[in-house]
Amino acid sequence: MTDSPEPPSFRLAYVPGVTPAKWVRIWHERLPDIPLELLQVSAAEASDVLRDGGADAGLVRLPVDRTVFSAIPLYSETSVVVVPKDHVVTAAEEVTLEDLADEVVLHPLDDVIGWDEPPGEPAFERPATTADAIELVAANIGVLVVPQSVARLHHRRDLTYRPVTDAPQSDIALSWREDATTDMVEDFIGIVRGRTVNSSRGRTQPEPERKQRPEKSGGRKPAAGAGKGAARGSSGAAKGFRGGSGNAKGAGARRGKPKRRG
Repeated sequence: MTDSPEPPSFRLAYVPGVTPAKWVRIWHERLPDIPLELLQVSAAEASDVLRDGGADAGLVRLPVDRTVFSAIPLYSETSVVVVPKDHVVTAAEEVTLEDLADEVVLHPLDDVIGWDEPPGEPAFERPATTADAIELVAANIGVLVVPQSVARLHHRRDLTYRPVTDAPQSDIALSWREDATTDMVEDFIGIVRGRTVNSSRGRTQPEPERKQRPEKSGGRKPAAGAGKGAARGSSGAAKGFRGGSGNAKGAGARRGKPKRRG
């Protein structure tokens, strides 16, 4: 056994709607000896899981507490409104918040958009979860605005969605506790940033040794015999490259026949 401060596996938390499959596949290809464990957590509990060491890193929704966590933004998600398929909203390809002004807009307790002020008319009470809100939409109680990936996660045949052009977007980031930036965290950072296999680890790599050039002998020209030998060895290539033969002959002549003094 070797003494190592690193855990035997890398634990990655991710919130609903995020699909880590591509990055997990690359991890298994590049680091087959280090298992990667996936842990699905709600958006609300993601920070606590990372803070308590339940996961080494997480694919989370911003914002996070930047005094505790480091974060690398990955992409932003469009917000959509989920409605019954026969709703008037479906007549348009996209809508605005103003179009929802007269609608009952459900605002679940696990909302991840983080409204300053939710649009539309408020419901009598807030649903406990997004899943509960989806059921209310299906019952024609109201509509729901969520990130597009969350709408896909809760897909139902009787519901559809449309983009809301001026709604806040949801930002996805890779986050980890700043004081727990391990080598494996650096490995995963390299993967999500798209680094190649030779540079993906994200760790400080030793600089490659540079090949030393042969030392010049005081700037002197090669001996005459050496110059002629080199010219004979490359004569075929010189003749085959028209326009270069004159230069080759000139170089041989200069090396083999020093100029006479006047």
